[in-house]
Amino acid sequence: MIRIAPFETAHAAGVVSVILAIQQGEFAIPITLDGQPDLKDIPAFYRRGDGNFWVALDGDEVVGTIALLDIGNRQAALRKMFVAPAHRGAAPGVAASLLQTLFDWCRERGIREVFLGTTAKFLAAHRFYEKNGFAEIPRDTLPASFPVMTVDTKFYVRLL
Repeated sequence: MIRIAPFETAHAAGVVSVILAIQQGEFAIPITLDGQPDLKDIPAFYRRGDGNFWVALDGDEVVGTIALLDIGNRQAALRKMFVAPAHRGAAPGVAASLLQTLFDWCRERGIREVFLGTTAKFLAAHRFYEKNGFAEIPRDTLPASFPVMTVDTKFYVRLL
């Protein structure tokens, strides 16, 4: 049974393993752990203001991740949403559970807009975000406080 839990330091290696395997192995994105300093100290990076980081666990194994970065003005950035290939799809519902956890957190804290950036390569992710109420927006309409990553080429917003 899959459960969603707030990140704990015991999850760190599993988080890195899931994310790098997808970025490097599945999508051939030349990014390393050193290029993602947020993953080296998840609590310090994400647990500021109304931000947080969650993991999907199958037993003790990390099989998915999602993060929320508070960017001020009742706005936030969705980051680090990854689900291991064996746990994807509607039947396990890992991605939907992670996203629902994030939305519930946002509503409890009065966050009105969630923005995200993604690479053009993540086609299944685009469909998932659109199916879940995100609308594509031009880069120049992002809030000034939104942290654009070098690999981001598509941007979305979801009003809550």
